[in-house]
Amino acid sequence: MQERNLFEYAVIRIMPKVEREEFLNIGVILYCARQRFLGAKYIINTNRLKALCIDLDINILAQNLESLSRICKGGSDAGPIGLLDQPSRFRWLTAARSTIIQTSKVHPGLCTDAQTMLDQLFEEMVI
Repeated sequence: MQERNLFEYAVIRIMPKVEREEFLNIGVILYCARQRFLGAKYIINTNRLKALCIDLDINILAQNLESLSRICKGGSDAGPIGLLDQPSRFRWLTAARSTIIQTSKVHPGLCTDAQTMLDQLFEEMVI
């Protein structure tokens, strides 16, 4: 039997009008220390997003989400946050904020393969 490892995840949400508290789940961030995994998966469904907020700038949203992916990968091309260790990057990505891109609270779980779990959570929470 494969060993199950603790992981943490948060759902990525778009909240175009923070004051209205309406949001759309568009992705998932998952961190598994034991597997040295930090990854994000998201989808930009323009029709659904425009139904929520007609004046949302999809190009700027896409740029910001790409930054999120770069931070998950780490490295100098992700700016100063990308140079932090994986746990610090995950905590930074999932910190509470009042911007258009937000995350849910962090939830724990157990998995044997972090990438497979990321894909499964994406299907369950977003698609």
